[in-house]
Amino acid sequence: MCGLSGFFKHPATATEMESLVLRMNDQLLHRGPDDGGIWLDPSCGIALGQRRLSIIDLSPAGHQPMHSSCGRYVIVFNGEIYNYQEIRDELEKAGVSPVWRGTSDTEVMLAAFAHWGVSESVRRFNGMFAFVLWDRKNRTLVLARDRMGKKPLYYGFHQGTFMFASELKALQAHSDFKSQIDSQSVAQFLRYSYIPTPYTIFLNTRKLEPASILTLTWNDLQSGRLPLPEKYWNISVVAARQVANPFPGTFQEAQDELERLLLDAVRIRMIADVPLGAFFSGGIDSTLVVALMQAQSSRPVKTFTIGFEDESYDEAKYAAAIAAHLGTQHTELTATSQQVRDVIPLLARMYDEPFADSSQIPTYLVSKLTREHVTVALSGDGGDEVFGGYNRYVYGPKAWKAFSRIPLPVRRRLADSRLLTTENIWKLVGTIKKYLPGFFNHRIPEQKISKLLGILSSRDKIDLYHRLTSLHPNPEGFCNFAVDPDRDPHAHRFIPPGFTFAQAMQLWDMQYYLPDDILVKVDRASMAASLESRAPLLDYRVVEFAWSLPMEWKIREDSGKYILRTILQKYLPQEFWQRPKSGFGVPLERLGFWENDLKMQLGKGDSGISWLTCKSIYKYKTEMPIGFKWILSTLLKFDKSI
Repeated sequence: MCGLSGFFKHPATATEMESLVLRMNDQLLHRGPDDGGIWLDPSCGIALGQRRLSIIDLSPAGHQPMHSSCGRYVIVFNGEIYNYQEIRDELEKAGVSPVWRGTSDTEVMLAAFAHWGVSESVRRFNGMFAFVLWDRKNRTLVLARDRMGKKPLYYGFHQGTFMFASELKALQAHSDFKSQIDSQSVAQFLRYSYIPTPYTIFLNTRKLEPASILTLTWNDLQSGRLPLPEKYWNISVVAARQVANPFPGTFQEAQDELERLLLDAVRIRMIADVPLGAFFSGGIDSTLVVALMQAQSSRPVKTFTIGFEDESYDEAKYAAAIAAHLGTQHTELTATSQQVRDVIPLLARMYDEPFADSSQIPTYLVSKLTREHVTVALSGDGGDEVFGGYNRYVYGPKAWKAFSRIPLPVRRRLADSRLLTTENIWKLVGTIKKYLPGFFNHRIPEQKISKLLGILSSRDKIDLYHRLTSLHPNPEGFCNFAVDPDRDPHAHRFIPPGFTFAQAMQLWDMQYYLPDDILVKVDRASMAASLESRAPLLDYRVVEFAWSLPMEWKIREDSGKYILRTILQKYLPQEFWQRPKSGFGVPLERLGFWENDLKMQLGKGDSGISWLTCKSIYKYKTEMPIGFKWILSTLLKFDKSI
């Protein structure tokens, strides 16, 4: 796990290039505190920088930027290739391996590129990665990112300079970078609480899409043209293929095969030359990961949990009980309100652009705690998206079945009327509850009810999903500009042939919510603590297999992840983990931090995007859901950072 940066700027002197790439590299020290390096080719104007968090091969043989043994390639790499040992063995058996200088996965990647080429090699890689490769022979620059989007990679042209980095702050360190706000991205942020790929908060700056390769020739670099990235793996294509060709065996056979895949996904992610542990919330996903780790470990697995003083948000007691049963070496931190508040000033620096998933706070706190003991932590990320764990997969189809019977004009009139006040919400419950069994088994049911009422005026299933996943369906009401529909990831959605509505929602979540929210949150929070996070449930083999399973094997009796639960029962009695689903959140409504920040910014319109915090927004504060208050506060924190 590392950080990379660099640029193409021609013509440029070696002294100028070295100064710039060092400045960019220094912004990524938290991602790689163990080692750092740069490489320049002034004749081509190419500069590469890398900060290293040493995980595999702690010796100088793992230093980057790294050159291939043939001398053709130079690479800077962020992430891990979990099957690098198998690829190394394959190269050796074929008689095409170099004389190995060390045992790092980076060296194996370079040997693979030299033998198979980049496109074929990345299809063989099982890992989380973002890399930039300079081909000295063809004078070609290649940027690539892993299938699920675990590792970030930003790029863009600014004033004739092509630049790239693991985080936006490294791009901003380059003297040619222009921090010009993209107003369309602001609108998308206000809607979703994150900025969808490929866009960023800045103009002329992009995120490389997951499972993509961007190849720039020498002519592209000189002319400033950006070719379109090419997909080497496409989740939409994979999902459609697997749904059309379902697993042919019985449920028991599917369970056995999935357990085999999961055991191997966990095993290869336990390979490290540094101490290793696991994030442990006590939920289905993290519990299964820890159970599979412990089943393959000769010593107690180190597990780490964050809890809260507010009991309605604290699940640490469940994690502690499970840890005791599994025999892990468990560490727990109960976060105080002050500890939570102390993280808030760090968020703008941590995330570089507006990002308002409030669980970024506990994720950073548990990462910081974990890093005091280990360098690598496995997590349960991806279980909800891959195995149908979100409540919307259950109540979304049920809600549409109920609401679609009512004419759209009537539903819109009802949604816009004053009939749906807080006092009347619970009167409506008796009417809709029969359509939504199990819906109210949730920690904060009133928030779910409010969300449900907000989807009354949905035009169709796609619009319903859009509303379910939006913090505010019409951010234009808070901004003085319209949203370009081509910038909205939902604008061109359709339900693929043969897909149920729940399957379509899963696919859409994997395309945007997972890489742009969940994985961004975990990457930035863990790397801010110099901790590597690995997600076995997002092994592409597991993802592909899961798409071949019928929905009734994932969602049963209004609960998701059914097949994961049946596997977990082999390792742990269900009384330890069978309880209502709850998210990884913090009690924002009890902290009260956002209001003072908002008041401080009122009337300021002289820089950045602070004009968004005008009095017309503030007057809506009593009508905003807690989540929308949070994203406004996040926007203000970002505004201060620029």
